[in-house]
Amino acid sequence: MRIGVTISIALFLFSCQTQHKVTINDTPDAGTIKISVDESFRPVMEAQIHLYELSYPEAHIIAEYKPEADCFRDFFKDSTNRMIIVGRGLNAKEENFMMDSLHYNPACQPVASDAVAVIVNKNQPDTLFTLASLQQLLQGSNKEKVAVFDGLNATSTVRYIKDSILKGTPFNYNAVKAARGSREVIEYVANHDDAVGFIGISWIGNPEDSAQVKALEKVKIAYVRCDQCQDQPYVKPLQQSLLTRRYPLTRHLYYILKENYAGLGTGFSSFLKYERGQLIFRRAYLGPVMDLDVRAVQINERLPKN
Repeated sequence: MRIGVTISIALFLFSCQTQHKVTINDTPDAGTIKISVDESFRPVMEAQIHLYELSYPEAHIIAEYKPEADCFRDFFKDSTNRMIIVGRGLNAKEENFMMDSLHYNPACQPVASDAVAVIVNKNQPDTLFTLASLQQLLQGSNKEKVAVFDGLNATSTVRYIKDSILKGTPFNYNAVKAARGSREVIEYVANHDDAVGFIGISWIGNPEDSAQVKALEKVKIAYVRCDQCQDQPYVKPLQQSLLTRRYPLTRHLYYILKENYAGLGTGFSSFLKYERGQLIFRRAYLGPVMDLDVRAVQINERLPKN
């Protein structure tokens, strides 16, 4: 009897060890990882992944670009998804859920400043907005214009605008249109004089990107008034305005990683937050979080007389 009990305990302990054994097939510079990326950050993240894979030929990052809510859904429910790139960090409820599920906190850190750009048709003379006038537009008070987003429910741009301009109140859906992604927002605004588009600056703010230069032949980036600035200037989402947070619709780009060992996700997240990745953010005209000899200075931004 005693021998039988001893064998049962040994088998139980062996079973537990087997169940908890994790097979690791990747390292910081080799292997394959599946990640989900907020579609509003697609241009800059494609550049990041391209350079990382060039630097480490045995590393393969499979990125799916989708609305922010879908990225979080992948992170929480898809065991093969270890990393997401999104416009916010985890909230307390999400952290507690992940701790209960994984027994450790996922790594979460901002790696760049981004912005929601307001764009108008090339023929539209009105390029000056205040947060109050944008709020009126989204609530349907301005009957002459229509707001266009990269979706209406699940995107980071919609969530950010609801939080920062509408303060959680709903859109007037008669005054708002949903496009299928940022590229379609640009095309809609280019073809409608009354449209005001909201997109991530990563899609249209890089004057060295030929596709973005071509887009700016059809639309214009508008100015938004900085109510917190002493002289209340109208500001464009330029790199220096993001770094100094003078542009009022500035946000952050975060990575969130559920990997508690030195795997490919750890390697890629380190790449994003240190010099080489930070230089890519700077060259994309976003705001790097690392000090790369970019200093906060006072800018006198003068509007063109015409």
